[in-house]
Amino acid sequence: MSSDEKPQARFVTVGAESDGQRIDNYLRTELKGAPKSLVYRILRTGEVRVNKGRAKPETRVHTGDVVRIPPLRLSEEVPVRVGSSLEETLAKAVRFEDERLLVIDKPAGLAVHAGSGVKVGVIEALRALRPETPGLELAHRLDRETSGVLVLAKDRPTLMALHELFRGDTAKKTYLALVKGHWPSGLREVDAPLEKGTVRGGERLVEVRGDGKPSRTLFKVVKELGAATLVEASPITGRTHQIRVHAQYKNHPIAGDDKYGDAEFDRSLKQHGLNRLLLHAARIELTPFKLRVEAALPAELQAVVDALSSR
Repeated sequence: MSSDEKPQARFVTVGAESDGQRIDNYLRTELKGAPKSLVYRILRTGEVRVNKGRAKPETRVHTGDVVRIPPLRLSEEVPVRVGSSLEETLAKAVRFEDERLLVIDKPAGLAVHAGSGVKVGVIEALRALRPETPGLELAHRLDRETSGVLVLAKDRPTLMALHELFRGDTAKKTYLALVKGHWPSGLREVDAPLEKGTVRGGERLVEVRGDGKPSRTLFKVVKELGAATLVEASPITGRTHQIRVHAQYKNHPIAGDDKYGDAEFDRSLKQHGLNRLLLHAARIELTPFKLRVEAALPAELQAVVDALSSR
């Protein structure tokens, strides 16, 4: 659109992939690059209509609905550029794919989405590389420094089904973590409420608080490694940094954790090559999808475990 061309209202028919979606989320998909404030402004002022009726943010759209989007002038969206190295990395990372799901083994250091100084994350890169799959969405998240199994949905019905699974007990995520000290074999569950609390370095940290959200993690000893223990951790709830904070809460912080870790413990492991968080999403099981996907511990982390085993 040229600078002197007046924008026009658009009328969009809702597809099956957006059935049941809230109108505010639907508009954010249709108006790529539009700030949230603009989306809520046009809803608040009644400029958005669904089947000729005024829409509120909580209005849900359904297949076949006609949505009126008012005339807007948005800055031209800058296309996502994916370098050949990242493209090759993501191609090699695929562990499972069918018509509904894409499961990858996410490398450490790669954010799952853009933000906080990150221009391109996993989801932006995959959407750019797979334009034929416009409905691609993250089904859950992994911290930037956590490697391992990451599930994406290819359409909205699948995404909603996955969200329901993760809220229940028919999806099981299992992580491997190297923690400080001797983890007691009898300590099989940490049930401690979590809440985002103090700010450090511009980032809000998560902490155990009585008024926090209910949070449960199951733990199982895999191998004793002298001054450290390799454990399996299975989060029952899905709070931010949950495994990391629960491990710290029990005085067994995870190796290489620059937010909740033990600096002296981490320094002792550098001689064995540890230079990152030793937390890895090793397995996910989605019973209704009859799916079980595993990702081996990355070579640089396996080398640390092997070095400790040989001592």
